[in-house]
Amino acid sequence: MMLNLKKDTFIRLILLFSGFLILFFHTILKLVKDWSSDDNFSHGFLIPFVAAFMVWHKKDILKNTEISPSNIGIIVIIAGMLGHIAGNLGAELFVMRFSMLVVLAGIVIYLSGFKIFKELIVPFAYLILMIPIPSIIWNKIAFPLQLFAAQSAAFITQAAGISVFREGNILHLANTSLEVVDACSGLRSLTSLLALSGAFAFIVPLKNISKWILFFSAVPIAVAVNITRLTLTAAAAVYIGPETAHGFLHDMSGMVIFFAALVLLYLTFLLIEKAEKVFYGIKDKNNE
Repeated sequence: MMLNLKKDTFIRLILLFSGFLILFFHTILKLVKDWSSDDNFSHGFLIPFVAAFMVWHKKDILKNTEISPSNIGIIVIIAGMLGHIAGNLGAELFVMRFSMLVVLAGIVIYLSGFKIFKELIVPFAYLILMIPIPSIIWNKIAFPLQLFAAQSAAFITQAAGISVFREGNILHLANTSLEVVDACSGLRSLTSLLALSGAFAFIVPLKNISKWILFFSAVPIAVAVNITRLTLTAAAAVYIGPETAHGFLHDMSGMVIFFAALVLLYLTFLLIEKAEKVFYGIKDKNNE
C-alpha cells in the first residue's frame, strides 16, 4: 500500500493531532513567546515552515513508500507523554519541548510505519533547531566563544598595527573599551546559520556526506565572520570614533556580516560541488 490516507486513518490522524494540540498547547505558546522575546532564538519561527517544505520536497518519494502502521508508535507516544509530564514536574522546558517531537514521531510511526518515518527523519531532526538551548548549556558554549573571539580579534587588531590590550573578554583600545558580551559571542549567528545551512544542504544536489560537510561548515564560517566583525568594530572605534561600536552602526554591521556569512556558505557549496565533480569524474575514469 502506497501513501494514501483512508477514511479511518484520517479520523485517527485528526484525533491524535487534536490530542497532541491539547496536551502541548501551553508548551507551544511558551515556545512562541520565547521566540518573540529572545533574539537568540527568533529563527525558531521559520523552522516549522522549513521542515514542512522538506516534507513537501520529498512528496514523490513518500507517495511511493509503503505504509505499514506499527503499534510501536503507541509506545513512542506514551514515552513522549511521560517525558512531557516529567519535564513539567521538574520545570525543565527543554524536556517538555523535545517530548513534542517524540510524540510526533510516535504518531507518524503508529499511522504510517518506520519506512515513512525513515524518509522523514531529517525534517524531524531539523525541528530540534527550533527548541531553545538550555541556559546552562548555552552559557558553557557562549563564554568560551566570547573569550576566543576577543583573543582572536585582539591578535588581528594588533597585527594591523592598532594598540589594544585584552583583559578577559574586554578589549581596551586607546580611546575606548569594547566588551565582548554574550550577544557578541557569535553563538546567536551560529544557531541561525546552522538553521539556514541545514535547509540549504537538504535541497542542494550533493552526495549525503557532502551535505553534512556543507551543514557543519556553518560553524567555522559563523566563528570567522564574528571575529571579523569584532576586529572591524575595534578598528572603526579607533579611526572613526567610539560611537561606531554602539547603536545603529553596530546593529547594521551585524546584518552585513551575517549576509557575508551567507555568501561564504554559498561559496562553500560551489567549492564542494566542484570537488565532487572532480572526485567522481576521476573515479569514473578509473572504473572504465
